Amino acid sequence: MPSKSITIPTQLKPIPVWKRTVDLVGATLGLVVLSPLLIAIAVHVKIFSSGPVFFKHQRFGYLGQPIFVWKFRSMHIHTNPDVHQQHVLELTNDDVQLNKLNNDAQLIFLGKWLRCTAMDELPQLINVIKGEMSLVGPRPDVIPINQYREWQRIRFIVHPGLTGLWQVSGKNNTTFNEMNRLDADYVQRRSLWLDTKIILLTIPSIIQLVLENSSETQPNS
Repeated sequence: MPSKSITIPTQLKPIPVWKRTVDLVGATLGLVVLSPLLIAIAVHVKIFSSGPVFFKHQRFGYLGQPIFVWKFRSMHIHTNPDVHQQHVLELTNDDVQLNKLNNDAQLIFLGKWLRCTAMDELPQLINVIKGEMSLVGPRPDVIPINQYREWQRIRFIVHPGLTGLWQVSGKNNTTFNEMNRLDADYVQRRSLWLDTKIILLTIPSIIQLVLENSSETQPNS
């Protein structure tokens, strides 16, 4: 059970006009402004690993419907994506800290850096333009909606996002239940101001995550 009362709306509301407008404008500008970076990442993936530049994987988004999200491929081909899903399922059962799966050996050169900086997620701007995702919202999940407790399913009544309240609130230092509480809090308080605040906090949060990962990989003195 959540630590505080969560009211699950009985009626679905369409995506607000302001939010869809921000999504379209923001995602389009993002693709244009970041196009040199996107091209550079694509070239890097192609040079250091055989196979496709992009990785497409099924996730579950709005109303629990399956969608295919796009990412720059950060792992070698023939890597089984189901291993990640099983890892997430284990974390949900134990409700332990949401540490990422240690699969460094399967990552391409600088693949860990692409993931740490979330640059591998940038192709999902296409998902945002298509209306399958939003710039801000709960992350599209690898776990289907029927595997969630009833109170946790509130995260599925809004579109999944590139970033969200969970991502800027500690992310890997939280548990599965804490992530769902943050997602529920976002759903209940969703507004232009909150979305703007989360977007502005995303880059500092990524920088903090990069610094944490850098300190973990440094040899002991």
